[in-house]
Amino acid sequence: MTKNSIGALAISRRRLLTQAGTAVAAGMLNDVAPARARAEGIEAIGFDAFTIFDPRSVAAAVEESFPGKGQEIFSTWRLRQFEYCWLRTLNKNYADFQQITEEALVFACKSAKVDLEASARAKLMDAAFRFKPWPDSVAALKTMRNAGIRLAYVSNLTPEILVTLSDAAGITDLFEHRLSTDLVKAFKPDPRAYQMAEKAFGLPRDKILFAAFGGWDAAGAKSFGLSTFWVRRPL
Repeated sequence: MTKNSIGALAISRRRLLTQAGTAVAAGMLNDVAPARARAEGIEAIGFDAFTIFDPRSVAAAVEESFPGKGQEIFSTWRLRQFEYCWLRTLNKNYADFQQITEEALVFACKSAKVDLEASARAKLMDAAFRFKPWPDSVAALKTMRNAGIRLAYVSNLTPEILVTLSDAAGITDLFEHRLSTDLVKAFKPDPRAYQMAEKAFGLPRDKILFAAFGGWDAAGAKSFGLSTFWVRRPL
């Protein structure tokens, strides 16, 4: 699927909450945006965690453990993570994202023909879930929350990881819900994952915006019926 086709799935740029979504990506949310967002009928936003947290630090940890092979291993690791999510959901063989991440790391190291010793394995699994927020995200979230917009994670990450990340960033109290796919045993873009937001907020789909990190996630949320914004972070 091309970027243009994904872009066609996004909520109309004429709708003001698109600007709110852009603010998460570009740090340009202004004081008027939340009020206009409410005027558009959007009452809540569900966030993929990676629109808020920067996963790029993991690549540095991989390179440190495997000099000269870091980017190769990191790229394979990330790709295999999501492939395993989708395959397990299709085959009704759920395992949480932490287990999938470790399985994907083992595959990536075997693919790169490097030995994954126990110390490196522990180090990289620790690094895999110690992200810092993108520089602009905390301020944008606070602006939205202070304006009365309800916020939640809608994430493949486990509840424990979401708690750890939120506490470390000092943003736990900004989120009304931490919705992990563990609750429904199905990873995004399965409709059951997006339905968590509909049920938790107690709102119809057209009053919920979903902020996606990946184009496939934006497509899944849009197909479910949520207003959608694709936050295309630099990677």
